[in-house]
Amino acid sequence: MPGGRVLLAQLDGEPAGLMLARIVGPGPFTDVVAMDIEAVYVQPDARRRGLGRAMLLSAVAMAEEAGVTELYSSPLPGARGMQRFLARIGFAPAASHRAVSTAVLQRRLAQDHAPGTTRRLEDLIARRRHVREARQLPDENPATPAKAADQSRSSITMHVNRAVQTRRPPSSSTTTW
Repeated sequence: MPGGRVLLAQLDGEPAGLMLARIVGPGPFTDVVAMDIEAVYVQPDARRRGLGRAMLLSAVAMAEEAGVTELYSSPLPGARGMQRFLARIGFAPAASHRAVSTAVLQRRLAQDHAPGTTRRLEDLIARRRHVREARQLPDENPATPAKAADQSRSSITMHVNRAVQTRRPPSSSTTTW
């Protein structure tokens, strides 16, 4: 990729870590030149020895050489180790990303523009609103903790049902390295 950089960390002469980064910008919407750190990985048996920090020091040197003013990273949701590492050294949350597979997006877009879809959507919203109102009338002021627990259980059930109905593949909720 243009502007791409690969850093390889070695421990006792053996590869033990990898960093993928690229220089981005300036572009049509910004004059800022930034470095996108796409991945930082250190083998589990080589962690806690400064390899990640050493790779970032090299990345900073490359960034300064290229005129980079900001570094950013978008670690995958399941890459908790990378997220914690970046947070410890000063990276702050800046944005959120959403992802969808091409097939799911095509299916949803086709459903949204199918004839009669608007009316079905309005009916669904009206039915859900009616069910919510019916649930809230008797339980507006729960007199006992048991009623409050039942209300929270129904809320959890509704969230679980909604998650099941979206039929997301298991890979969309967790990602591992």
